[in-house]
Amino acid sequence: MKKLFYIVCIASIIVGCARMGQPDGGWFDDDPPQVIGALPEDKATNVSSKKVTILFDEFIKLEDANNKVIVSPPQLEQPEIKAAGKKIIVELMDTLKENTTYTIDFSDAIIDNNEGNPMGNYTYSFSTGDRIDTFEVSGYVLDASNLEPIKGIAVGLYDDLSDTVFKTKPLMRVSRTDGGGHFVIKGVAPGTYRAYALQDADADFRYSQKSEMIAFNHTTFEPSSKPDTRVDTVWRDSLHIDALLQKPYTHFLPDDITLLAFQRPLTDRMLLKTERIEPNKISMYFTYGDSLLPKIKGINFDADSAFVIEANEKRDTVHYWIRDTTLVNQDTLRMDITYNVTDTLGNLVLQTDSAVDITPKVPYEKRMKEKAREMEKWQKEQEKKKKREEKYDSIYPVKPLEPTYNIPSSMSPGEKITIDVPTPLMRCDTSGVHLYSQIDSLWYEAECVFRPVENNIRKYEILADWRLGVEYSLEIDSAAFVDIYGLVSNPYKQGIKVKTLDEFSTLTLNISGVEAADTSIVVQLISSQEVVSKEVRVKNGKAEFLYVNPGKYYIRAFVDANGNDIWDIGDYDADRQAEDVYYYPKEVECKEKWDVTESWNLTAIPRFRQKPQAIIKQKPDQAKKQKNRNVERAKQLGIEYIKSKGINLEKK
Repeated sequence: MKKLFYIVCIASIIVGCARMGQPDGGWFDDDPPQVIGALPEDKATNVSSKKVTILFDEFIKLEDANNKVIVSPPQLEQPEIKAAGKKIIVELMDTLKENTTYTIDFSDAIIDNNEGNPMGNYTYSFSTGDRIDTFEVSGYVLDASNLEPIKGIAVGLYDDLSDTVFKTKPLMRVSRTDGGGHFVIKGVAPGTYRAYALQDADADFRYSQKSEMIAFNHTTFEPSSKPDTRVDTVWRDSLHIDALLQKPYTHFLPDDITLLAFQRPLTDRMLLKTERIEPNKISMYFTYGDSLLPKIKGINFDADSAFVIEANEKRDTVHYWIRDTTLVNQDTLRMDITYNVTDTLGNLVLQTDSAVDITPKVPYEKRMKEKAREMEKWQKEQEKKKKREEKYDSIYPVKPLEPTYNIPSSMSPGEKITIDVPTPLMRCDTSGVHLYSQIDSLWYEAECVFRPVENNIRKYEILADWRLGVEYSLEIDSAAFVDIYGLVSNPYKQGIKVKTLDEFSTLTLNISGVEAADTSIVVQLISSQEVVSKEVRVKNGKAEFLYVNPGKYYIRAFVDANGNDIWDIGDYDADRQAEDVYYYPKEVECKEKWDVTESWNLTAIPRFRQKPQAIIKQKPDQAKKQKNRNVERAKQLGIEYIKSKGINLEKK
């Protein structure tokens, strides 16, 4: 017993000396709880009782039992699990299955009542038949899109290998992943199985809702075991190892099942809200996009040609810009709105919301009062300037159109220059956009293309043959842009310096390990926050990144099987897995003037070990530690006693 050890330590200090003073409370209970019995007994066979009582040597309590305690086979009716004094009582509500091993995995939920010392992982089992199944299988569940470990997702097995079982039957045996995405399914019988993962929304232990995150594959396995040894580390203290011990144990296989989970987007379409934050814009927000945009029929106004319609790329957000300022100033616009929604059968049907009143957040009268206050303030300022015989204005200035110019002063050849306008344009004079380049201190007009960005009516881009080390000047004439309300833009000028080749790095990756065609593999340079800075397709087994800004990067790749340039999720009904994602397992540093070359076998390292720890957001759970408060108490008591005798420890 640890307590006896601590007592012996103190006794060795005080032998031969005067007796110590009055006791000050005694020793802490540092020993974790111990099981002293159970009814039925642990690993009992031919059990018919649905009530389990586990006895301990001290008072205990359960932490977060609803999430940590797993009963397998899964229970459709939630079992009652409670701690009472020195025992835990579990009552199963479902009918017991014949010839089945039941396991109750408490994980690390059991702690002692006084000091909170953990018992450690504990599993109780019994069988309704004449044998206990003892095989275990383990592995990991990762997010298919970014290989992040998924915490708390249910993982289960089927011995029915049909392709529809996941939707028709509850999982046979279950576990749940920890903070590292790791799971262990215990009490498995010999046989052939498939593994599945399920973020169970309705506690039926089968894939029954589109919103549930799932993982599936067709890989089958047979559980097995073998004798093995592991190295246990005995620590002298927090810094020094006392010994490395070889410990025999039973190694259960497979222990590397990897499930890649995904969640289908919710495609059911419904209107979330219609609003008019600004008086000149009506916005509609839907849960999902549709090729057919909503139609507006005016009741107290003529809706024909009244709007400029702006839809985002997904077409789930639609803005109606009101052209006529008379309608902008009208507080209430009454209309019928017709749009597609999803019915109870999952089909798109037309729905009309009749006599909908759309009002601005700030009414016309209040806006006019605010405008009058601004005018009065401006007039007073001009009067003051006039009295001081300073230059003043006699005409109230018209607010100009103010585009946002996304133009860096220093850039690489591959960057794009974009311009955002706050309102839709009535006129865009491309002849008013000029680009000049400096050659030998002289400026020459350079060719450029000014065009709208696809699927965005308020965004434009400027394309040019940007040459390394050359300085450019972008100049835009006054009134080059005029919006639908007649506001015009001011002139604009911005110098641009394209960096020299010496300011960049080049990164080349030799790609192997995947049977897919080269051109279907997309490789991305990403930051520690997984923001993509560059991406290329593999050609002839190489991914070449040119003009890489100096810095540290991580690398991700995905197999673009359908060639649509984006990563796509899977579909259980279509028997389609999410497109494969891989991570280069270490950080890559690119420096100025450096040509960096790396070889990357995408499948050389198991998927659950690929993503660098530095960028994993879901961190492993912190293991509960025994407090060992008696160690500190023993030290303190010994020091206090020595000091009471006037012994100088430094001289000794």
